[in-house]
Amino acid sequence: MEKVKRYIFMHMSSCEMCGESCEEHKTLGIRLNKSQGKSPKNKTGIAVGVKKCTRCNLIYASPQPIPNDLQDHYGTPPEDYWKPEYFKWNKNYFRIQTQTAQELLNFKKGMTALDIGAGLGKAMLTLENEGFDTLGLEPSKPFYSRAIEQMGISEKKLSFGAVEDLDYDSESFDFITFGAVVEHLYNPKECIEKAMKWLKPNGIIHIEVPSSNWLISAIINKYYRLIGTNYVTNLSPMHAPFHLYEFDLKSFEYLGNEIGFNIAKHHFSVCEIFFLPKFLHPLLNWYMKRTNRGMQLTVYLKKNG
Repeated sequence: MEKVKRYIFMHMSSCEMCGESCEEHKTLGIRLNKSQGKSPKNKTGIAVGVKKCTRCNLIYASPQPIPNDLQDHYGTPPEDYWKPEYFKWNKNYFRIQTQTAQELLNFKKGMTALDIGAGLGKAMLTLENEGFDTLGLEPSKPFYSRAIEQMGISEKKLSFGAVEDLDYDSESFDFITFGAVVEHLYNPKECIEKAMKWLKPNGIIHIEVPSSNWLISAIINKYYRLIGTNYVTNLSPMHAPFHLYEFDLKSFEYLGNEIGFNIAKHHFSVCEIFFLPKFLHPLLNWYMKRTNRGMQLTVYLKKNG
């Protein structure tokens, strides 16, 4: 039997990234706590609203559903997510991100790094292999355990806990990576600001998040309108992968002005399309590359010196 999840629902008063009042924001529709498929109106479940900031284009759940226990969301064994091959590390994993950070940092061997949401610890292994002295933190107990037991990560290097609850000395790290983490956080601004305090001046934070301007979401949302519903495909606040936010480049520009960083580099990734007829994929991929309407936004944030 599936474990019962209990939530409290928190209403937001202002945008997490730019601070604009939520009263000004556009309501996009509603999102079920399960896969919606082609006909969501024929399904039953709990739905929350989905809104979009009119200033920085942040998309978010409204109200935010907060689980009674974080492990209800992230305590799933990694074997349920990944095939056996995923438990093998190779030196090319996370290497592009690592080398980009090295270029932006004018890298010297022994610079320090922190992996927030380390998962199985594979990015930590790559960072170490490329010359960083690396620590990590992981909030999922099963992932934390597998990182130590199966991937050989040292307990001295990896902390168990959430970024909201752990702490490090100010200006401890040259490079911090969130990977695919920030979209899961209830207070992304607070967490990024906290990480900035741990970062040395001119240090780099790497973040990968879902883009709020993804073409495929817009197409699916249009389809939902055409069949007479107000559902949207954005986010997944109450079912895996539990995404709470989608971000625009403007989201980080506004936040940077407030907490002291600039965007040193960014790019949009098309990623794999799991919907729509396959014969359309080449054309859609070409268009998304041309217009920066891919699924994922990657930013490298440089702390002001």
